[in-house]
Amino acid sequence: MTLAVSPEVAGALADAAPVVALESTIFSPFGLPAPANRKALDRCLAAVRAGGAVPAITAVLDGIARVGLAPGEHDRILDGGVKLAERDLPVAIGRGAPVGVTTVSASLALAATAGVRVFATGGIGGVHRGAEVTGDVSADLGALAAYPVVTVSAGVKAFLDLARTLEQLETLSVPVLGWRTDEFPMFWCRSSGLPVPHRVDDAATVAHIMRAQRALGAMRGVLLAVPIPDEAAIDRDVVEAAIDAAALEAGSGPGATPKVLAAIADATGGRTVRANIVLAEHNASVAAAVAGELTQA
Repeated sequence: MTLAVSPEVAGALADAAPVVALESTIFSPFGLPAPANRKALDRCLAAVRAGGAVPAITAVLDGIARVGLAPGEHDRILDGGVKLAERDLPVAIGRGAPVGVTTVSASLALAATAGVRVFATGGIGGVHRGAEVTGDVSADLGALAAYPVVTVSAGVKAFLDLARTLEQLETLSVPVLGWRTDEFPMFWCRSSGLPVPHRVDDAATVAHIMRAQRALGAMRGVLLAVPIPDEAAIDRDVVEAAIDAAALEAGSGPGATPKVLAAIADATGGRTVRANIVLAEHNASVAAAVAGELTQA
């Protein structure tokens, strides 16, 4: 068996009930340090269920791609494993990886294969600063263009090149929607100062847009960019200063993202970790609302 969908998720899909996919990297040490990763997991699961949807955590366990985990399996992703992008999925399955935590690109691939139409995360990857030299562009963007799933995120990770990421999403014809905002959010900050291409103010409109895209034969995703709640937001100047310091400390290249996140957390006295939990929970709640609307005829 290559892919296994949990009985709860399979039952919900069979009944056309709302389901929200969740990546596992954010709940692993690659995304958040312990015990913050457990708190984020518990709060995201609760937010999805409170919104009337079934959560479906994606991962690879014992060489099997999973969509939906049992509570007794949560500790395995909380403890880590290997970090998997979409390209790594067949390798992890073929080699029988004990634990593989999925990034956005891998989560979108698994969600789409299982028939899940909404996915919630913290922030997506994008075009890295200096990509004109390094060519470092996240596979998340290609996955958004490849799979017909609504991705709910707090924009793009703040240490990336947001303007170029938006340009790349335009090139890939991925609609970018701002959730009750005219400005593109910046992960821990409510605004990046960049205009969002399209504003939406309710979940029903997101569902209508997704249905229209499918009716036109465009089998690609939609990015719904949701600003972090006011009470957890961090001032953009503080974040920019922390990013500059972290970039010097962590460097670039493969594996840099967890180092940059950790360095920024240190520079802000842990504020970004707390903000990450709040924005992930909020995104899960919005995703549940969108999933609910998508189940309506």
